[in-house]
Amino acid sequence: MIIVMNPKSNQMQIDDVINVLKNSGLGVHVSQGTERTIIGIIGDKTVLRDIPLEIMPGVEKLVPIVESFKLAGKTFQPEPSVVDVNGVKIGGKELVLMAGPCAVESREQIIEAAQAVKRSGAQFLRGGAFKPRTSPYAFQGLEEEGLKLLKEAKDATGLQIITEVTSDKAVELSIPYVDMFQVGARNVQNFQLLKEIGKSMKPVLLKRGSATTIDEWLNAAEYIMSEGNYNVVLCERGIRTFETATRNTLDLSAVPVVKNMSHLPIIVDPSHAAGKSKYVIPLSRAAIAAGADGLIVEVHPNPMCALSDAAQQLKPSEFDSLCKDISKLAPILEREFNYGC
Repeated sequence: MIIVMNPKSNQMQIDDVINVLKNSGLGVHVSQGTERTIIGIIGDKTVLRDIPLEIMPGVEKLVPIVESFKLAGKTFQPEPSVVDVNGVKIGGKELVLMAGPCAVESREQIIEAAQAVKRSGAQFLRGGAFKPRTSPYAFQGLEEEGLKLLKEAKDATGLQIITEVTSDKAVELSIPYVDMFQVGARNVQNFQLLKEIGKSMKPVLLKRGSATTIDEWLNAAEYIMSEGNYNVVLCERGIRTFETATRNTLDLSAVPVVKNMSHLPIIVDPSHAAGKSKYVIPLSRAAIAAGADGLIVEVHPNPMCALSDAAQQLKPSEFDSLCKDISKLAPILEREFNYGC
């Protein structure tokens, strides 16, 4: 349920309602809009059956929420959220680019990649320290050593660091090194992991699963947010269909659909959707045109030598070309992007 406050309500009236809810053992989420304040109730609302909330001063109406994703939905917060990661704002006017190799392989590789994507305008360096792989014999990542190398790359370039976490242990190890967690497609419904990330309060990029509906995806976000962590960014990365020409089928309709259903920012991963580098740039342009708040793109100094996902990683020169394209698209879409900064 949400409580819609009257536009003329004052702060004292809002605080009175919040105190009644908290004294009843309920959680509270407050959304300050341009015209109205909305107070979301988290918990069993039956404890309020004998409390006349609707006649409290400043209350305009009570509205039940039918969606299972209450915190992630627009009923709780009608206006778009902006997730601030150390000054980089995802969901605002500026388009945000996250770029780097699929996996951290060596100091030379990650530093070279970081410097290259920084020159073209990326604000985040992505790189996997923990790699969930289909085969147990494939490269599994450098783990904590990879985290240390990502931190070294950050110190050298000033880029924010995002990396995938695959377990509670990975969350604990990563906290001192990274600025944002990534939950991969395989773990979108690993609810214990989502809860641990929620407790960490660290910003998180939540990827859609290859067979996950948008409702299921938003409910996964709800797991994180229900622990008090509202710093969630969604990432569309393609879904599994009967088509075999690409690794996955990029569902760009998810961008406007999510923006209609949720206040959370959404970015797009064209690399995992395509599976082939030659499709990444056109899919990226299409994602920005569809209204995405940014991209996460795989970039490797020498893709031919990559230890994982070599076919889908861009060369630095190709990523630079993509950034030039985005700098031309951004003004048309009333967005901003600082190419080469």
